[in-house]
Amino acid sequence: MIESPVPRLVVTTRHIDSPDDLLAATDPAAPLVWMRRGDALIGVGVPVVVLSEKGSDRAARLAERWRELAAAATIDDTVGVVGSGLVAFGALAFDDRSTLPSTLTVPQAIIGRRGTDTWLTTIGTAGPPPSIPWGPYWSATLGPGTLDPAGYQAAVSAGLEAIAAGQVGKVVLARDLVGSAPAGADLRRLARELHDAYPDTWTYAVDGIIGASPETLVTVSHGTVTARVLAGTIARGADTDSDNAAAIALRTSAKDQDEHGFAVRSLLSALEPHTAALVAGEEPFTLKLPNVWHLATDVEGSLSDAASSLDLVGAVHPTAAVAGTPTRTAMDLIAQLEPSDRGRYAGPVGWIDADGDGEWAIALRCVQVATNEDGSFALTAHAGAGIVAESDPEKEMLETRVKFRPIVEALA
Repeated sequence: MIESPVPRLVVTTRHIDSPDDLLAATDPAAPLVWMRRGDALIGVGVPVVVLSEKGSDRAARLAERWRELAAAATIDDTVGVVGSGLVAFGALAFDDRSTLPSTLTVPQAIIGRRGTDTWLTTIGTAGPPPSIPWGPYWSATLGPGTLDPAGYQAAVSAGLEAIAAGQVGKVVLARDLVGSAPAGADLRRLARELHDAYPDTWTYAVDGIIGASPETLVTVSHGTVTARVLAGTIARGADTDSDNAAAIALRTSAKDQDEHGFAVRSLLSALEPHTAALVAGEEPFTLKLPNVWHLATDVEGSLSDAASSLDLVGAVHPTAAVAGTPTRTAMDLIAQLEPSDRGRYAGPVGWIDADGDGEWAIALRCVQVATNEDGSFALTAHAGAGIVAESDPEKEMLETRVKFRPIVEALA
């Protein structure tokens, strides 16, 4: 790991023929992956640079250190598309108080693909990456963690008491599941399973967190800022009629509309100081995923200052969609009612390039992986629900069960 003085990276990006299997190039034990609808950034080899920060303003400190690193780099990029050139993969902790650091990782090489373009970015003298044979299939099961279903319902009840007392308007409470994977497990298989099952989401694997997020936190590309708010959820129906009825129920639910409104207003308020011509859809639309319907609103504007995508991440996180409102009080209530550290769950995950452009999602539908002393992997997954005055503890617990399904099924 190189952090001081600022290293002078030599970066070269050239077109290549698209490999048959992009995931075969990344580390089976520590994959670096960002994929959606066939577009991808795949990290190869050991990290050349890891920037790490903890505590408050961690996104701003990482953004400043990244600017220094990018300014010192020599970049020869003949591809010139989104994601080419110098790129770092990022995973940030949910809370200032988390024991897990927030990191930016630059690997030895990156294979990228966007549309018809495929390229290889190398750092220094790294050569073309070899394919790494796939390890055997493996499976894992998850069981109750520090907050079982009964404990979660009790936490929701406590959250409702705080809402009734006027402390918060909304609080997002999560529970955890834990398990283990065998020593030597090829973690790329989990990323592949999630990408194949949920191709329209962001499939990511960065510094030990692996998941498939449907929610874009913020994207910056050539001065355009976009985001998507998801808040309000219902399970898909078992057949066409019940599925249509579920979508209608979500769209007409006052409780879910209120929850969604909190989240949209939170995001707009955070982005407005950095943007011009910021607009959001007048009404949320229903977004269909394989396991749930979400209420969704797209937001778009133009960058009005020199903020990078990581600066905007620091400005908007945590949104009301993953924390609540007012944000600081909701975060304190989460720390009080949830007995475990969320780590990177519900934190920002994504990438940033040398110009500050990048794509960032919220780390949802995910599992956090840590290596045990015997080489096996400890697994921790979280799922949450937005609690507002109309919430019912049992229904919110059942909502978390639906949200756990993607990662539970992928592990199985």
